[in-house]
Amino acid sequence: QVQLVESGGGLVQAGGSLRLSCAASINIESINAMGWYRQAPGKQREFVAGITSASRTNYIDSVKGRFTISRDNAKNTMYLQMNSLKPEDTAVYYCNAYLYRNTGEHAYWGQGTQVTVSS
Repeated sequence: QVQLVESGGGLVQAGGSLRLSCAASINIESINAMGWYRQAPGKQREFVAGITSASRTNYIDSVKGRFTISRDNAKNTMYLQMNSLKPEDTAVYYCNAYLYRNTGEHAYWGQGTQVTVSS
């Protein structure tokens, strides 16, 4: 069982920056992959950025060069540094953790944190 808690959301102006945090209840080195998803009003949840236990990262094209995903293993926390924010980045951002164990595949989600970017 993995508990994930997001924080750091808020209201910012276009061009501003925000750093989201996702604190995990277990050693994140034991998590195969973590990532950030977002869901805007009226839209389906979409993948934004991910990072594996081997530090491989992946981003959707719309955030490349603006967002940076990282983790601090000592703090069991994953971050999403969001720069040059645009109104279209407005969404609820969710932390995700994916684990593969001998019990099977398991995915966990945080409660979400609201990011609002004003124009």
